[in-house]
Amino acid sequence: MANPSAFRLSLAGIAAALLSTTAHAAPVEHKQTPGAMIASAAVVPPGNTLYFLSGATGSPIDPKDMESPDAFGDTEAQALSIFTKMKAQLADLGLTMGDVVKLTVFLVGDPKLGGKMDRDGMTRAYKKFFGTADQPNLPTRSAFQIAGLARPQQLIEIEAIAAKGN
Repeated sequence: MANPSAFRLSLAGIAAALLSTTAHAAPVEHKQTPGAMIASAAVVPPGNTLYFLSGATGSPIDPKDMESPDAFGDTEAQALSIFTKMKAQLADLGLTMGDVVKLTVFLVGDPKLGGKMDRDGMTRAYKKFFGTADQPNLPTRSAFQIAGLARPQQLIEIEAIAAKGN
């Protein structure tokens, strides 16, 4: 090559262009239908980082009691506990609940409801964290009734995926 300095300069220019592209990723887009409780889709453009949060269950109401039938509360109380912990976990990562793009919700049938899952209880807790005036973003979501979780008193487990530009 006739001019090695020019070659190094052009490589530096290419590298700078690539870095500037990823440094300014397009924002995540939540496709939301007015009045809906969940997003119909979430678009995560290149340059965003994905964060996978493990499934979490609610904390016991009284840490000294993990064995009684009501140790963790009903589905709504457990979902509130999970979302509160999730919000703190996201904050530790520099994220907010508005960065959540996907929730997977596993519900156990509540014996007090004839073995049916308490989707309404979960939804009441969910609405305190998503689609609010302070946090209008809605994640995509799937919810399933399953046979059971690690403890028989646990009625719900939630895992999440969040995304944010670099």
